Amino acid sequence: MSYLNFDKTLLVNLERSLRKEVLHTNRAGAYSATTLAGCNTRKYHGMLVLPLADKGGDNYVLLSQLDETVIQHGAEFNLGVHQYEEHLFSPNGHKYLREYDARLLSKITYRVGGVIMTKEYLLVSFEPRVLIRYTMVEAGQGTVMRFRPFLAFRDTNSLTYANDHADTHAEPVANGQMCRLYEGFPPLYMQFSKKCDYTHDPHWYKDIYYFKEQERGYDSREDLLVPGYFDVPMRQGESVIFSAGITEVAPLTLKTTWRKEVARRQERDSLFASLRNSASQFYKREGDRCWLLAGYPWYKAEARAEFFSLSDCTMGIGRPEYWDAIMNRTAVGEVRAFMEGRTEQIGLTGMDEPDVLLWFVRAIQEYAHYAGIQDVAARYGELLGDIITFIRGQRHPRLFVHQNGLVWTDGTERPASWMNAVEDGRPITPRTGYIVEINALWYNAMCFTAEVMRAMGREQRADLMDYQAELAREQFVKVFWNGFYLDDYVADNYHDHEVRPNQIWAVSLPYSPLDRKQQKAVVDICTKELLTPRGLRTLSPKSGYYRPVYVGGQLERNRNFHNGPVFPLSIAAYGKAYIRVYQRSGESFMRRVLAGYEAEMNELCLGTINELYDGNPPFKGHGGMSYAPSVSGVIGIYNCLSEIQQQNQQPSEQQQQ
Repeated sequence: MSYLNFDKTLLVNLERSLRKEVLHTNRAGAYSATTLAGCNTRKYHGMLVLPLADKGGDNYVLLSQLDETVIQHGAEFNLGVHQYEEHLFSPNGHKYLREYDARLLSKITYRVGGVIMTKEYLLVSFEPRVLIRYTMVEAGQGTVMRFRPFLAFRDTNSLTYANDHADTHAEPVANGQMCRLYEGFPPLYMQFSKKCDYTHDPHWYKDIYYFKEQERGYDSREDLLVPGYFDVPMRQGESVIFSAGITEVAPLTLKTTWRKEVARRQERDSLFASLRNSASQFYKREGDRCWLLAGYPWYKAEARAEFFSLSDCTMGIGRPEYWDAIMNRTAVGEVRAFMEGRTEQIGLTGMDEPDVLLWFVRAIQEYAHYAGIQDVAARYGELLGDIITFIRGQRHPRLFVHQNGLVWTDGTERPASWMNAVEDGRPITPRTGYIVEINALWYNAMCFTAEVMRAMGREQRADLMDYQAELAREQFVKVFWNGFYLDDYVADNYHDHEVRPNQIWAVSLPYSPLDRKQQKAVVDICTKELLTPRGLRTLSPKSGYYRPVYVGGQLERNRNFHNGPVFPLSIAAYGKAYIRVYQRSGESFMRRVLAGYEAEMNELCLGTINELYDGNPPFKGHGGMSYAPSVSGVIGIYNCLSEIQQQNQQPSEQQQQ
């Protein structure tokens, strides 16, 4: 079955094709994104978008779009699509679309009269360069392709408008032209694999409309500069490659580069293949250092998201070399730097968040599942012990161990957990004091570190940690258990009784502070009140604060953010907890839950999982078009079920005998 193939019927229907996005990355921070129809609907869309180190590492759109025109016998057929009003599109190139196949890379087939042409594009690995290959499958004599580049040269959070400051000149380079609209930006080299004719004819195309920005309550119109156009004659059977990058390339090398890049890719012909490709898109390498981006299009490398997602997005997809690059060559040093106060050496944002070090320990615990406890003891034993000592020694700026063994954090002025939406700088969901998943992580971290200490032969230290963990476990139940489920947070005499998904981690973690009866109660209430086909709601519909639809302006969306919408990041925790409680019957149930994500491969952003979804049907997707914790969550439950299936297929010792 192909998840990522679309025919003419869907493609020419803009109401459907504009809602489906396509994302390509280069594993160094650059990306290319648009819709199935090739019409940009976000200010974050662009043919070449890349981070600029000398501008704070923010993403910048250099090349927004590249319009193609087929010229035959003097007649022009423009394949581009731009939206100018709600129902005004010009040109209407979508009517020539016949097929979109994204199984290996994005391949689009056009039919224009007697011309059949394919367009394929990709980003060069670890280099900010987009390559587009055009192939004339069928064409008559005298066919010419005309290309108009739409330039933006602005950051992804802004829009650009016609102005007199833009440098509209172009300088000739091998088989192309170089443009740089403003000082302080890198040049953009646009080149072809064969000679072309360039006509300099700068024009501003005004009031291009991005409806998704209007839906989000932002400015939604901008002007883009077209400096001129390239004409390339093409004959039947011929392929021509277009390159756009910030360095000049030798045109003769483009075909070789194309072949090498295609050879690196694996076909996305299943749910797991799609998730594996999506997970690898979050890698960001700079020299010897490497991070896991939180998502696209607006996220950077964030500590919580990286440690939450790292194991599933590396070891979980068979990429241990990226675990080594991200964890051993980068993250370990940054965690050490944080604990020693050397914050200038940290590339991750949010390292001081209260739960980050605990998610770091959890990532190593997940790695132990693949590599074994002895490997963990040798590689990370000292660091794990130092982290527990750092926290217990009250050296963490935002996490404090109380005499009852639980950890406390102040979330009234600054968000203390992943539920971090703010209004006027203050948390909308002010989780503070004893927070349920942070304390579950703390108990689990102490138990796991004790296990590692024993593997290192440090029995006395392990016994001490076990004693401290048992104290925390007893107090965890006393503080959070309300007789039916776990309170979300407890501050002084206030117990927050809202039913939220955070309690599920107290069941899913390898070391749970709950007994079997309590575990079942937590799983049951999450199933009854929070479970949807896209994951767990952030708040029960029974709550008076329930706001399930993520719509409106920034403030309205922030107020709704964690008060009803679904975040798939919790699905692996829920799945593991459900199987822990219900065992074999839980396995079959979770397979049905996992099947719901197969349909998502063809929706929204192709082959990946969005950041969040509405809490009510039809569970419309929103937020980042591809989000690492979401992808990690689905990979996590997929691998859990795969391992159970393998165990079930192994013959018993009696059968073997």
